[in-house]
Amino acid sequence: MDLTSFPIEGLIAGQTALVTGAARGIGRATALYLARAGADVGVSDLDQAGAERVADEVRRLGRKAVAIRADVASDQDRRAMLAAVEAELGPLDILVNNAGIMQVVDIFDLTEADWDRMLAINAKAVFFMCQLVLPGMIARRRGAIVSLASAAGKAATGTKYLHYNVSKAAVIAMTKTLSQEVARHGVRVNCVCPGIIDTDMWALIDREQGQRMMGLAEREWMNQRLAAVPMGRPGSPEEVARVILFLASPLASYMTGQAINITGGWITY
Repeated sequence: MDLTSFPIEGLIAGQTALVTGAARGIGRATALYLARAGADVGVSDLDQAGAERVADEVRRLGRKAVAIRADVASDQDRRAMLAAVEAELGPLDILVNNAGIMQVVDIFDLTEADWDRMLAINAKAVFFMCQLVLPGMIARRRGAIVSLASAAGKAATGTKYLHYNVSKAAVIAMTKTLSQEVARHGVRVNCVCPGIIDTDMWALIDREQGQRMMGLAEREWMNQRLAAVPMGRPGSPEEVARVILFLASPLASYMTGQAINITGGWITY
């Protein structure tokens, strides 16, 4: 089936969404799927030019968009980002916490600065973005948050990025906890746990761990990891984006507090 033309128009018509880290990869794919389904989209990223390009793509789909350069680790930037989106597009209905970083480093070389940066962007920023948007969603008695966790938050997927694994486990834990607090107000909080997805982040791991640390050829390390994936291939950003759209939409109206695997059968719990 050609899912590029699968009819999703109107699924979230009239809603306002914000996607962080949306200049490329899963963030970009998610912004475009949300737009195709009828949402106006705030496109946030450290890469201003990339955010502008994706915002232009959203507009070509017939929706409104605003591009914002923001560092999710900064309280000032988080507040300015939300204010800019709501000023241009209206009250926020959907938040996708996608912005994140990866670093490959041996456990015994991991520094406190490495740890603090990873947790600040991948975990702390997710919580404080949620804290920022939830009061408005609660007051309007509607809203959906979808955060990017990872298979790495459920399994010890690699010892060369322990702090990344910890940060993604934190996203799963906060998703479960926040969902319990806001469910009675009509607001849903879920997360997704991608596995091996063909993105720049996985290319970085392959380059740093497979090639630099282990002396393997390009993609050889990734291909070794794919041996554990029953489907035998990496996923695409679009395959993750479709699940995010589902969770953000009324189709998932009775789902909250969930950590959904998108791993080709690799992680099943």
